[in-house]
Amino acid sequence: MNLHPIHLAKRFASSLDRRPPTISDELFASTHLSTAEHSLWTRLGNADRRHAVLVARRFADRRPDASIAEIAGALLHDIGKIDADLPVWRRVIVTLRSALGRDPGDQIARRYVDHEAIGEALLESIGSDPATIATASGRGPAGSALRHADQI
Repeated sequence: MNLHPIHLAKRFASSLDRRPPTISDELFASTHLSTAEHSLWTRLGNADRRHAVLVARRFADRRPDASIAEIAGALLHDIGKIDADLPVWRRVIVTLRSALGRDPGDQIARRYVDHEAIGEALLESIGSDPATIATASGRGPAGSALRHADQI
């Protein structure tokens, strides 16, 4: 979980915007995700889907030779958050508690903190490409490009 203050402030501000992703963003996602992956992706809230496309586009700019599977991984890097389904105010509390080294709280809060591992399991369960799973988890050859794209 990225705990850089500027990143967190930007994510909080964008989380308050309830607009859905643009048609262009939806098309970008649908051309890079399998049917099963797209079904998972659409379960994310509007702000998380907009963030996912923003990160994936930055990732593709940073890594122009990225495969479709790696771009799918960038789009799905926060997919484990669907398991927690926390409102914005709870996300803020859980993130701050984690940043301070405190227990995030209840089981749902722990699932939010563990969203990367949960996302990896979700992607494995639907048969995603190993490169998609590795990228979404921030591992493999594309992991550092994803982390950079997510921290801007």
